[in-house]
Amino acid sequence: MARPEVRDLGEGRKLLDLDFRDTEGLVAAYLLPEPDGWALVETGPTTCHAALLAGIAEAGVAPAEIRHVFVTHIHLDHAGGVGALADALPNATFLAHEVGAPHLVDPSRLIASARRAWGPAADPLWGPIVPTPADRMVALRGGERFPLKSGTLEVILTPGHARHHLSFYDDRIRAVFTGDSAGVRLERSAHLRPAVPPPDLDLELLFSSVEEMRRRDPRLVLFSHFGPSPDGARDLARYRGIVEEWRDVALAAARERADVDLITARLREHDEVSMAREGTRPEELNRESLVSGYELAAAGFLRYFETHGLVSRERG
Repeated sequence: MARPEVRDLGEGRKLLDLDFRDTEGLVAAYLLPEPDGWALVETGPTTCHAALLAGIAEAGVAPAEIRHVFVTHIHLDHAGGVGALADALPNATFLAHEVGAPHLVDPSRLIASARRAWGPAADPLWGPIVPTPADRMVALRGGERFPLKSGTLEVILTPGHARHHLSFYDDRIRAVFTGDSAGVRLERSAHLRPAVPPPDLDLELLFSSVEEMRRRDPRLVLFSHFGPSPDGARDLARYRGIVEEWRDVALAAARERADVDLITARLREHDEVSMAREGTRPEELNRESLVSGYELAAAGFLRYFETHGLVSRERG
């Protein structure tokens, strides 16, 4: 493994690149200084376990100094590695939304879902999904505040991408950690891709969650995929419009034929046009797809359309 990238964000805050899929700039975790230790935001999957621990060491932080591990939601690219950290971080408490926390304690449904979605690729992609000790798991509801060194970390309830999604606001550096609640923006491009997977995509909640984050007037927007946006406030402002464009493309395709493959193709065509207009290099399309594929978005939209009565459940 190459030497992990650790980036200073100011005021002692640090970004760790987890080298997901042996590729830089896809999945980030964040270290935040607390009055008597450190907090970690996001863990990545278990396949990033070694890179995460190496990044913590490179940042000059001892594992025993980490007191809190926050995850935005329990999707495996964000929290699949939580249980595997219990022994490595002996003094840490693990915190997730109250709906998601039980599935980190008993990950049997996460494991079944991963194998159903990814088949034989699930284990090499995500690694083992290890139970988190129940006595070290804390359920969050949104609105909680945790002290940081020279600041506070606020828990923001941001459903939409998933009903158990949280975001976090660091008032010292005026930064919001968005998880997937504001989509995917990788560092090499200005392109912003919707993160709209099944099973519980809710567009109305997604839009209201974006507004909830905007109300904090953040100076920094810190994506889990990936890192600080150079124009984060504008990214939050334009995200709704981009999701609405994708929704309209997907809905037109679904009304023609309620088929994931057709919707996938139409979304990809639409996005290729958008990327060309923005001047984003075509190869960035494939990098983004490593963390947010068109087929997943198509399945998310189709389930949303069906459950909201916008298309028939009968497939053409």
